[in-house]
Amino acid sequence: MSRRRRPEHWAAVREERPLLLVTAVPYTLLAGLVVLKVIRGPSAGDSPLIDLGLCGLAAAWMLGMFTLRPAWWERPRIMGVFFTGLLVITAILVVRDPMFGLFTPAPFIYAFTVLPWPWRLPAVAAVAVVAGVAQASGVDRTTGLGLTLYTTIVVANVALMSSVAWALRLAEREREQREQALAELSRTNRLLETTLTENAGLHAQLLAQAREAGVIDERRRMAREIHDTLAQGLTGIIAQLQAAEQMHEVPAPWRRPFEAVKRLARESLSEARRSVDALRPEPLETARLSDALADVADRWSKVHGLAVQVTTTGTVRSMTPEAEFALLRTAQEALANVAKHAQATRVGVTLSYLEYEVALDVRDDGRGFDPAGLEAGAPQPPSRGGGFGLTIMRQRVEGLSGTLRIESEPGVGTGISACVPTLPTGSHA
Repeated sequence: MSRRRRPEHWAAVREERPLLLVTAVPYTLLAGLVVLKVIRGPSAGDSPLIDLGLCGLAAAWMLGMFTLRPAWWERPRIMGVFFTGLLVITAILVVRDPMFGLFTPAPFIYAFTVLPWPWRLPAVAAVAVVAGVAQASGVDRTTGLGLTLYTTIVVANVALMSSVAWALRLAEREREQREQALAELSRTNRLLETTLTENAGLHAQLLAQAREAGVIDERRRMAREIHDTLAQGLTGIIAQLQAAEQMHEVPAPWRRPFEAVKRLARESLSEARRSVDALRPEPLETARLSDALADVADRWSKVHGLAVQVTTTGTVRSMTPEAEFALLRTAQEALANVAKHAQATRVGVTLSYLEYEVALDVRDDGRGFDPAGLEAGAPQPPSRGGGFGLTIMRQRVEGLSGTLRIESEPGVGTGISACVPTLPTGSHA
């Protein structure tokens, strides 16, 4: 039993058919035979009008059933009816005049191009019988030798054309298997690409986990170092200040800076411990970045007696803890630089939420400096000119694929701008 082919198969078959072979050749053969029939003239007891009418019927049948109905090429049942009708007309023409055996290539063409396997094999055999009858028409079948020769010619035609059909079918199957193998190979390649992509993602996750483990180990080491050195030193400073208060009353002019030193020592000790433990800075634990900046600026103003104007622009949105940490630390370090070196009368901190990034600007109207000296090697204050504070600022910001810019001129103040990229609104990490 033959398997029912899908419509896509017949569409592909139609595209593969040699258009000139299945359209022009049959009509050309038929037209040539009509001309030949007219030139030969009528034979004894023969009516050429019947033959010409049958030729016209064959032309109309091919035109109506095949040439003008390309959509029917994909319907094997209709093509079976078309082929059967054309074969019957061809057989009648051959019986009437063996010369029309020259038209049998047309049914052969259609049998090979429009009929599916296995119906193609009996169709080819039937056309071969008609062609054999035409070829053996001159053999005397009244004798045993003549009948044997007649039968041999017909059988030879059937055997030859059936062999050709079988060989073409084997070639067609080999091509289908090759195409199937290529399709399977393509599917396997796509699966392999997907697997490689997944493996790359897993590899990236493993690397991230390894880096995170390394960071945790380094922070633990730093925590031990800070506990044994910096924390102990700050604790000693606080204890000494408290002891001094107990031993002697602090003069009134010293009380404000004295309290500021104690407060800064306590805050520095607390922040150092929190930083190495991978915790967010204390101002960020209970507030947004803009509020944390305002709190930092307020504390700085109380210590240094200089007001800081804090401005937030754009639509406030959540950021990663690392980005908030980096911007807050940048603001703290920039304000520390202003206190140490700027001799400013005005200070402004601006936090700008842009479409794809968040920018922090800290500007003052202090004495300024020449930024070119940072690269030229001119002597600058350590925290202004490539010292450890500025280096850490750059590392924090650039570690988040951000940028840090310094704008300054002698006598016109200084501006430090840090930009950190963020995900667009509606995106998910």
